[in-house]
Amino acid sequence: MVVTVKSMSSADGGRVRPGFRHGGGTVKGFVHKDQFPRPNLNDSLEGEIQAFLTDEDQLHTYDDLTKVNPVTPTTVLKCLQARYNARVFYTHAGCTLVALNPFQPIPDLYSVDVMKEYHCAPQPQELKPHIFIVAEEAYRNVQGQLEPVNQSLVVSGESGAGKTWTSRCLMKYYATVAASSSVVKSQDIVGRIERRVLDSNPIMEAFGNACTLRNNNSSRFGKYIQLQLDRSQLLVGASVQTYLLEKTRVACQPANERNFHIYYQMIKGATDEQRKDWKMPCGQHFVWLPNAEKTVEEDCFHETVEAMVHLGINAERQREIFRILAGILQLGNVNFSPSTDESQPCNLEEQSKDFLQRAAELFSIPTEELQLALRVRTLKAGKQSVLKPCSQTECSMRRDCLAKVIYAQLFEWLVAFINNSICADKSMWCNFIGILDVYGFECFQLNNLEQLCINYANEKLQQHFVAHYLRAQQEEYVSEGLQWSFVKYQDNQSCLDLIEGSTVSVFSLLNEESRLNRASDCKMFRVRLEKELCDNVNISWDKFSKVPHFTVAHYAGKVNYQIQGMVEKNKDPVPPELNSLLQKSDNSLLHQIFTDKETDNMTSKGLSKVTVVSKFKNSLESLMKILHTTTPHYTRCIKPNHDCKPLTFKKEEVIMQLEACGIVETIHISAAGFPIRIPFTSFLQRYGLIAKYSNFQSESDCANLESDNQGLQQEVEKVLRVVLQNQDVDLSHCLDSDKHNSWVHCGRTKVFLTQSMLDLLEDQRNKILSQCAFVIQCCWLRYQRRRRQARRKSATLIQAAVRSWLVRKQVQRWNRAATVIQDTWRKWKALLKSLAEAELDDAKDLEEENVPELNPVIRERGSVQLSTLQEPVTVRGWPMGLALASAPSITVSLTATGFQKMMSVMASLNLPSRRGEYKVEPNQYTQGLASIRAQPKGSVKLHYQRSPLLYADRQPDLKSEVTGFNEILLEKTL
Repeated sequence: MVVTVKSMSSADGGRVRPGFRHGGGTVKGFVHKDQFPRPNLNDSLEGEIQAFLTDEDQLHTYDDLTKVNPVTPTTVLKCLQARYNARVFYTHAGCTLVALNPFQPIPDLYSVDVMKEYHCAPQPQELKPHIFIVAEEAYRNVQGQLEPVNQSLVVSGESGAGKTWTSRCLMKYYATVAASSSVVKSQDIVGRIERRVLDSNPIMEAFGNACTLRNNNSSRFGKYIQLQLDRSQLLVGASVQTYLLEKTRVACQPANERNFHIYYQMIKGATDEQRKDWKMPCGQHFVWLPNAEKTVEEDCFHETVEAMVHLGINAERQREIFRILAGILQLGNVNFSPSTDESQPCNLEEQSKDFLQRAAELFSIPTEELQLALRVRTLKAGKQSVLKPCSQTECSMRRDCLAKVIYAQLFEWLVAFINNSICADKSMWCNFIGILDVYGFECFQLNNLEQLCINYANEKLQQHFVAHYLRAQQEEYVSEGLQWSFVKYQDNQSCLDLIEGSTVSVFSLLNEESRLNRASDCKMFRVRLEKELCDNVNISWDKFSKVPHFTVAHYAGKVNYQIQGMVEKNKDPVPPELNSLLQKSDNSLLHQIFTDKETDNMTSKGLSKVTVVSKFKNSLESLMKILHTTTPHYTRCIKPNHDCKPLTFKKEEVIMQLEACGIVETIHISAAGFPIRIPFTSFLQRYGLIAKYSNFQSESDCANLESDNQGLQQEVEKVLRVVLQNQDVDLSHCLDSDKHNSWVHCGRTKVFLTQSMLDLLEDQRNKILSQCAFVIQCCWLRYQRRRRQARRKSATLIQAAVRSWLVRKQVQRWNRAATVIQDTWRKWKALLKSLAEAELDDAKDLEEENVPELNPVIRERGSVQLSTLQEPVTVRGWPMGLALASAPSITVSLTATGFQKMMSVMASLNLPSRRGEYKVEPNQYTQGLASIRAQPKGSVKLHYQRSPLLYADRQPDLKSEVTGFNEILLEKTL
């Protein structure tokens, strides 16, 4: 089993800057292991304190109080004050985290981005101190599976120091971390579970928290929340264990304090319809709701109802819950007046009858039976029952008892319902992280049994811290052979012996007094306490006080406890008439609650009556057993001022809290000791691979070790030497146990490490694991590449064969298509040629025709004379457009060269004039040009009639290019 106490300081928390002095010795690189001097009043120490405090501008930079030198309450206080004024509220103190309450919202200090930043950081300790560092360290301990795997986050401090808020932030952090690391398959489940876990907070705070003089959201019960994680460290469920609800607050509220939040939420957030159903008209005054005009942040009824819906409490069940709560309020307005006849029950005041009737209707029980149960008690004499009227005081006590028992049972039912809603099956989770949030240390003007139990719980937690860290670590150093000088600390074991001692203690005497079948006498009980416990220095009495009391010197200060009513509260009697009446209720929830309670009472029948302190002590003992089997992480919440003023730091109040919780002693031991302790076997299981896979050979031989340190210790020494030699560190400086400033010490059964040495080991281990992973990756990649190449070669052959077949098929289709195209083209070409030969007149035929000779004058002047007969006309040297103007169908043959030839062709193509003055269009314009042929000897032959060239382009100059047949023909012609 590995007992590990990780340091929650920053990565260099175990180091100090060169030039600073710890315990009078200069430290080079790492913490000096000399014993720190105890705070004293000599001149040298005061000189060091003054020298340290002169540089006030740098005090806020000390993120770990182990860097402070010298370590005294004054220097620690000054550093915390400087950081608080700089709005830095978290500071490391060795193995603990100190949290100062700012009493105001701090933007972006707890946002999701900040959570992810600390979760994704390789070394969260290197970031600024934060509550998320503690949470992430516990989470990584679970991931690392170092024994003990289960973790506990202990949040302690005075009432109003910020414990509830800190616990809420821790739950949000784990819900976010689990959700962000979930896989797609379980994302919806994780989202639903983490939402339910977070929704349990508003309900439990509404029913279990109240506004007190010292805190607007004071927890009036203790709770231990187990966040259940599966093997992948995903949040799969949670469970809640509660301790000692202050149910007396329901019927009795201290001066200037309020009842539980849920009542004020109902008054301020209910609709008119709900008020009518609860029989709570607007403006009604309730005796048990003092300071109703005060508004706090927690008065949010909508948030509570929404959380109930998310947890699966349906509307009908909510209605039953709120009707029960409204009935308790109506019960508080019922007052009794003494009867003139002692044989008759007390009378109800006239106005109280209406309140009693409303309460009975809300509880769904008969009004007459409720009135009878409050005013008359049943005494059993053998098999007979005798009814005896109650006095006015007894009636009031029975009324208060009814309200307290209903509220307590309703609270227990809510906790059970929440656990059924969010708790996972045992087979689904393997580890847990526990968050402990208990009421803080309290000291009021009037303190009774509730404050005694609350302060007793804080004493137990302080003792757990002392036993686990301050005392156990130092004793282990000595037993393992380390040279260690004990640091004195305040041990509160004598105070615990006074309260819970096995032989004679306050609890044992209180239980004996409670089991006596007679009325308690507070003065006699005080005399007995003084007689039996006079030898204990932690208890005292004020002999001149008229009020019976006793004073207990707790670790956080002295508290006066009033004896009046303490015995009765310890008995916590519930008249059987009230239980029987509530079992008959038509309210299904109320009936279920008290029926189950009666079943539990039947199973425990024959056992002695369990008192309040006995029940609380047993539940606290079970909590301590859980804490002892987990790795604890401590967070000390400090209240800067008792008035809850924002950013106000009062030295006197802070120094008392620092001294009470042992912060200074913790800093001494953390700075001088070894925070990490690992057994040899566990050390070799985790770090043995460093020597196995390292090629570096140790310069020294194991023969130098002592004769009795062989086997495991030799293997451990070998691993340590390999690591230190790889870092070029002087082995004698770090491994020699006789040197106080060594980084590591091998005890008889364990290895003691500083945080710096642990970082070296983890770094070397990660390097070797990375090398091994690299070799595995290389082999795997080589195998994959060879398999990929073989598959690629096979695929290439297959593809080549398929492609060759496809190409052959394609070429065959192309050959067949080409043959068809060629045949068709040849046929079309022959057809065109035959058509052209049939349509065009041969030049020889024109020569043989009898063409009338032209007048010489006309021939000389270049004019033309056209016949009106529809016959072919031969025109030489004249624009074709004029020749064709009056002929409907004409075949023209001309012989021309050069410019005359070009002009003739242009005219035949019906080109408009450039100037736009005239335009020659023959009658055959719509018919189109039939054909143009370049004849031998430079002549041009045109056939102007209907033909397949009807749509040929006859105006090429109107476009940028000449295309089609005209392009070909004009090139040949011109």
